Amino acid sequence: MSAPGGFLDYGPDAIIMAGLTGSNWRLADYVARGGYSALRKILTERIPPTTVIGEVKRSALRGRGGAGFPTGLKWSFMPQQYQGDKYLVCNSDEGEPGTFKDRDILRYNPHVLIEGMAIAAYAMGCGRGYNYIHGEIWETYERAEEAVAEAYAAGFLGTDILGSGFSFLLHNHHGYGAYICGEETALLESLEGKKGQPRFKPPFPASFGLYGKPTTINNTETFAAVPWIINHGGEAFLNLGRPNNGGTKLFSVSGDVARPGNFEVPLGTPFATLLDMAGGMRDGRKLKACIPGGSSMPVLPGDVMMQTDMDYDSIAKAGSMLGSGAVIVMNDTRCMVKSLLRLSYFYYEESCGQCTPCREGTGWLWRVVDRIEHGQGRADDIDLLLSVSDNIAGRTICALGDAAALPVKSFIRHFRDEFQHHIDHRQCLVPAYI
Repeated sequence: MSAPGGFLDYGPDAIIMAGLTGSNWRLADYVARGGYSALRKILTERIPPTTVIGEVKRSALRGRGGAGFPTGLKWSFMPQQYQGDKYLVCNSDEGEPGTFKDRDILRYNPHVLIEGMAIAAYAMGCGRGYNYIHGEIWETYERAEEAVAEAYAAGFLGTDILGSGFSFLLHNHHGYGAYICGEETALLESLEGKKGQPRFKPPFPASFGLYGKPTTINNTETFAAVPWIINHGGEAFLNLGRPNNGGTKLFSVSGDVARPGNFEVPLGTPFATLLDMAGGMRDGRKLKACIPGGSSMPVLPGDVMMQTDMDYDSIAKAGSMLGSGAVIVMNDTRCMVKSLLRLSYFYYEESCGQCTPCREGTGWLWRVVDRIEHGQGRADDIDLLLSVSDNIAGRTICALGDAAALPVKSFIRHFRDEFQHHIDHRQCLVPAYI
């Protein structure tokens, strides 16, 4: 079910039933649900940009792409008095394993993203924006193109929007499925037609972003929350969640559950409640482990997760991170060594190769886990994995190195006995499940 004030406007059942051929994503349907009223309100009432930013600050909306940085604060970094071009970028390059929420916003409610971006552009004085969409979801990209065309035709995008004098030109851009382009500066490099590799920081995008101009980058779900905040107020959005964790959040629940899918719930909802919404554990099996925020986040044991609430601070207190909100559920038939092997291979393959610790270290992690899984583990392999992880984390330009190291360290921390059993006995500790 969708939480009060949810920006998808309908729950997961309706999403599944709508299908890619459904018509309820069109402009007319969005306007019938109250769409573009927030943008119209701002422009007709000439609400000052600083007031808009202040309202977003009050909402405690945090970045929904993974980092959880306060959105209003990020918007305030954009230099208001800058006289040249300023850019707004939406990161729809959803490549984190386990995450599939942003593509559903683009499929079933693309105009809420467009309206959110237009409001953000007004607040920060940006005349042009780009929505960078994951290249492997081509039908979704085509739908976003249609929605943008509708918005231009209706006067919600373009020059002199609604006769206000405010202009905002929005373009969709598709990537080619590179995980590294989900990192914001690699995304900017790709937008400029260059190889998608992260930049050194500082300078940060707010001062030197796209084409060397001030740029703000937010996630799809972050922008999608903005129209509701403007219509109902930042305080109302904050009250949907918890202090420092305002609003609702989309969680992509996958793995060993009876009904995987996207579920929008207030931040602070108990994990046990979210698990029930996903139909509980498939086949009635026991919850063994859960990755609460996408594959790059530390894994947590099942008993810890069952006592944890789904918000940034609660997950951090439990020893992981909320990340993108991708909840990967694993039952008691899962071998933790084999699970880590799959993750380690992914990060080895997706490293851009720019930084030596990541380029070489991710290969080391994958190869060592691979030999443990296949009965060739050595006595010092666990310590070797931890040592390599420590030599990767914090030593790379972007966070991909940390994303490869964190799962290794957390899997060993919580399930070391399984790794040791593989090494000592050349076989898996988990009984075969038929």
